[in-house]
Amino acid sequence: MSSRNAAVEIVRTLRQRGHQAYLVGGCVRDLLLRREPADYDVSTDATPAEVMRIFPRTFEVGAQFGVVLVPVKSLSTACEPAPGASHPNSIEVATFRNDGVYADGRHPESVSFTTDPKEDVQRRDFTINGLMLDPLGGDAVLDYVGGRADLEAGIVRTIGSPHRRFTEDTLRMLRAVRFAARFGYAIDPATFSAICELAPRIRQVSHERVRDELTKMLTEGRARRAFELLDESGLLHEVLPEVERMKGVEQPPQFHPEGDVWVHTLLLLEKLEPGASPTLAWGALLHDVGKPPTFRVAPDRIRFDHHVEVGIRIAEEICERLRFSNHAREQIAALVANHMRFADVRNMRESTFKRFLRLPVFDEHLALHRIDCLSSHGQLDLYEYTRERRAALPPEQVRPAPLISGNDLLAEGYKPGPVFSEILSAVEDGQLDGTLQDREQALQFVRSKFPR
Repeated sequence: MSSRNAAVEIVRTLRQRGHQAYLVGGCVRDLLLRREPADYDVSTDATPAEVMRIFPRTFEVGAQFGVVLVPVKSLSTACEPAPGASHPNSIEVATFRNDGVYADGRHPESVSFTTDPKEDVQRRDFTINGLMLDPLGGDAVLDYVGGRADLEAGIVRTIGSPHRRFTEDTLRMLRAVRFAARFGYAIDPATFSAICELAPRIRQVSHERVRDELTKMLTEGRARRAFELLDESGLLHEVLPEVERMKGVEQPPQFHPEGDVWVHTLLLLEKLEPGASPTLAWGALLHDVGKPPTFRVAPDRIRFDHHVEVGIRIAEEICERLRFSNHAREQIAALVANHMRFADVRNMRESTFKRFLRLPVFDEHLALHRIDCLSSHGQLDLYEYTRERRAALPPEQVRPAPLISGNDLLAEGYKPGPVFSEILSAVEDGQLDGTLQDREQALQFVRSKFPR
């Protein structure tokens, strides 16, 4: 059963039990824009306890706030969800409610349930997300907040007072930027003014939530506009001051005719396709983050000495601050660390080139190099050279089976220690270069180059 069919089935079941029920929020917005919703939410006057009685296979993810998840699978089969299982394919069913005070800038301290859908939408964030739709009544739309007019005009506007909405949940400021960028909308002047005034409060939000919003901005296909809005609103200064420092940092025009480091980075972000991997997107954003602190004007030209090494450190600090996973942190740092190496691919030893190709997720390195070039001098010769050579190399030549092992070195009388890695690496270099073809050649090489 599709998510939409499941949501409609939930609405139908609730109606049959005498309750009000509608599709609500982002899914209604997307349906009106003729976009495929990422997920579906249902709003109802049924209390969480009543929802759980009607749908016995549910997850209490926020029953105290009126939110219950109904797994899609449970609507079409008798299969009980596994205890403790994740539930990404579920429909959120929320009870109509009024929210109390938001003391922590995220959650209301209390909620009171209501039977009036008009009261429920008043607590939501933006007018374009405050629409309800009746899928059983000819897709009639309930609009109590002017959401349809703002959709047609292309405006992101808070429901009610912008200050109240943003102090209730300060992450909404980032969401306003993301929605405006994603849909190519303008932010209502009063809403934008409130964001500019309240931008420092974004520091109240957990690093994980900030990271997730920024990642969505980077991967939804409108990253440049999102970061321009972050800059214009003052939010960039609060969440990524290291990126803000790129502004006004000049670059040598012979290599970067497009302008300063900020302009160059925006051009890269503009070339990120919708659905780009998060690590590639963050690598594009941070690949030159080491340039501002290493900028200097030398007699011959502008220079950024050791900007890669400095950039790795800064990127790792950002990833640590934003609580990235170890895997993501390592890949983003690797993209920063290796983005300049393409300049040397024609002159690399065979072994060095093959090891370069063996970097984890090398496709991301290649993709970053491509948009880096297109956002500066526009020359793709090294990109094409790398791509063609890579395609021509059989996998067994890039990652050949080892000619010798540590056991062979023990048999030759070598004592275990750091020298083992040095010897095996040197043998692999010879193998990759094509100078060592078999085990006996490898052992002879070891005896001559690493006497005991």
